[in-house]
Amino acid sequence: MPGIDECLLEAMRLPGALGASLVDWTSGLALGTVGDAPGGDHEASAAEAAELARLAAEQRAFAPGDDAGEAGRPDPPVEDLIISNRDSYHLLRFVPTSFDSSVFLHLWLGRTDGNLALARIRLGEMAGRLVLG
Repeated sequence: MPGIDECLLEAMRLPGALGASLVDWTSGLALGTVGDAPGGDHEASAAEAAELARLAAEQRAFAPGDDAGEAGRPDPPVEDLIISNRDSYHLLRFVPTSFDSSVFLHLWLGRTDGNLALARIRLGEMAGRLVLG
C-alpha cells in the first residue's frame, strides 16, 4: 500500500502528467506535491482546487442515492471532478477513508499528451490504495 510520495510519483508516470498533489479540502493545504503546479505555485493551486472540491462535496444534489458505501462506510458524495480548459485537464479524485476524510488527489494533465479516461481509472485505483497516517 503506497503512501503519499509513492502515490504522487505513480500519478506522474501517467501519460501527459504535468503535476500532482494531495490536498486537504477543508484547509486548502497541499499534503504533498510533485511536478509543476498550475500557475507556478503549488500552495495557491491547492487552495483554489480545494474551493472547487469543497463546493462539490457539500452539495446534496451531487450525493448518491444510497449513503452506505463498501463495507458500510459512507462514500464521499462525489468520486471525482474533471475541469478542462483549452490546453489541459484537471482531475480531482476524492480519497475514501475509514475516517471522515477531506482529502483529494489533484492531477494536472497536458491535453495533447494526456489520456483523461486512463488517468481517471488509474487515479481511482491509487486513491483506493493510498495509506494516510
